[in-house]
Amino acid sequence: QVQLVESGGGLVQAGGSLRLSCAASGRTFNSLAMGWFRQAPGKEREFVAAISRSGGSTYYGDSVKGRFVISRDSLKNTVYLQMNSLRPEDTAVYYCNAGSAGPTPTMTGFYWGQGTQVTVSS
Repeated sequence: QVQLVESGGGLVQAGGSLRLSCAASGRTFNSLAMGWFRQAPGKEREFVAAISRSGGSTYYGDSVKGRFVISRDSLKNTVYLQMNSLRPEDTAVYYCNAGSAGPTPTMTGFYWGQGTQVTVSS
């Protein structure tokens, strides 16, 4: 069983930055594709970013391209989401996601974290 634990959420002003972390355990880290989704109140879940098992491929949702960067550290079994130039519309609960084949922009992985709140004030 894979456990995913997110951290790094919080309150930030528009234009600011935050870095989310997701620590994975329970399975060989390099066997997992990793990524992030978000869900704002009253809205559907939205794909944010994903990174392949090797780290050689990354994917981003259109709304975050050029502002967010996903990376992974195999020594720490952790995936990061560096969020820059944050906007009020980035406010959401951010969920870490992992799996063998996904996440990708069109599919989710099997495993989910508990979520971390990101709030961007205007």
